[in-house]
Amino acid sequence: MTDSQALKARYADSLMNTFGPPKLVLTKGEGAVVWDADGNRYVDFLGGIAVNALGHAHPALVAAVTEQMSTLGHVSNFFATEPQVRLAERLLALLGVGAGGGKVFFANSGTEANEAAFKLSRRTGRTHLVAMEGAFHGRTTGALALTSKAAYREPFEPLPGDVTFVPYGDADALAAAVTDKTAAVVIEPVQGEAGVLFPPEGFLARAREITAAHGALLWFDEVQSGMGRTGAWFAHTASGVTPDVVTLAKGLAGGFPIGACIALGTSGELLGPGNHGTTFGGNPVAAAAALAVIDTIEKDDLLAHATRLGERLRAGLAHPHVAEVRGQGLFLGLDLDADKAAEVVQAAQERGFILNACTPQRIRMVPPLVLTEEQADELVAAWPSILAAAYGEADAS
Repeated sequence: MTDSQALKARYADSLMNTFGPPKLVLTKGEGAVVWDADGNRYVDFLGGIAVNALGHAHPALVAAVTEQMSTLGHVSNFFATEPQVRLAERLLALLGVGAGGGKVFFANSGTEANEAAFKLSRRTGRTHLVAMEGAFHGRTTGALALTSKAAYREPFEPLPGDVTFVPYGDADALAAAVTDKTAAVVIEPVQGEAGVLFPPEGFLARAREITAAHGALLWFDEVQSGMGRTGAWFAHTASGVTPDVVTLAKGLAGGFPIGACIALGTSGELLGPGNHGTTFGGNPVAAAAALAVIDTIEKDDLLAHATRLGERLRAGLAHPHVAEVRGQGLFLGLDLDADKAAEVVQAAQERGFILNACTPQRIRMVPPLVLTEEQADELVAAWPSILAAAYGEADAS
C-alpha cells in the first residue's frame, strides 16, 4: 500500500463523506506546483478553487502570518486591531469609494460573507430576493437559498424563502421579477461554479437601472471572481457599475480563511450593533494575510501578468474537441464537444496537472496568479495528449 492509499483509507474511516473519495493526498506546494504523498508533482490549475492567489508557501504570505501570529493572534470583535482597520480601508479604496464611502463586515468564508449580505438585505424591511439561474453562493442555509442547483437545495428545504430565480444575463426577465417589494438582486459578475460564464454586455448596467428604479439593493458576489482573478481587482469594474454590496472571500487572503461583506454608501449603515456577529471574522492574522496578498499583487504587477497569461492559455488550449475557450485573466472556462470533462480531468492528473470539471462538458481553470509562463506552456504542450487519452484516441501530437 502506498502512502497515498494508506492516507485515503484513514480519511475514509475518520472524515464525513461530504466530498467523496479524495483524488489525491497532497503534502507540500511551492508556487503553482504541488506534490502528493507519493512524491508525484502536479501543476495546480485549480488553486484551491481560486483561493491560492499567491500559490503555495509564498514568502510574503508566510512572513505576514508568522509575524502577526507572533505579535497578536485572536482577540475577538470586542476589540479592534490595526490590520483589521487597514484591510477594510484598503478594500474600500480598491472599490473606489475610500474610507467613509462604505462599511466592511469580515467573516471567515464566502458563504459567511453572503449570509451577512442576506441579513443586511432584510434590514431594508423587504424580504424578496432575486438570484440567477446557475448561481452558486454557498452551502449555509441563507446562501443556499440563493444557489440555483436543485441537488444542493432540495435535501435541506425549506430554506429561507421569497427567492425568485431568473436566467443569467436576461435583463427582460430580471425587470419582470424585480418589484417594489424586492430587497436585493444578487449577481455573480462571472459565474464560476457554472463553468466561468459571462453575462451579455450591458447586463450589469441594466441590473443597476432596474434595482435603482425599485429601491432594491444590487449585490455582486465576487467571492470567486474578485481579488485579481480576472486581471482586475473586481470582475464588475469594467461595467462601470457601482453596486450597493460586494462579497469577497477565496483569493482575498491567499488561503487563510477570510470573507468580506462590503456595503457601499448608505447600505453600510443597515447592520447595527447586535444584528450580526462572528467570533473569528476579521482576526488580525487573517487581515495581515489579506494585506500581504494585496501588497504582493500590486508590487509584482500580477493583474497584468494574469491578463497576459490568460490570453496565452486561451490561445494554446484551442483544439478540435474544445467547442469554446472563454475567460478573463486567469479565470478560464472550456466547453468540450462531448461529456468528457471527468475523463479530461483524470487524464490531466495522470500527466501531472490538476484541473476541475464543473459540469459534464465544462472545465474550469483558476490557477494561482503566480503561475509562470513555463508552467502554462507545460499544460499547452500536454493538452493534445490529455484530450486524446480522454477521448480514447491515438495521440497525434
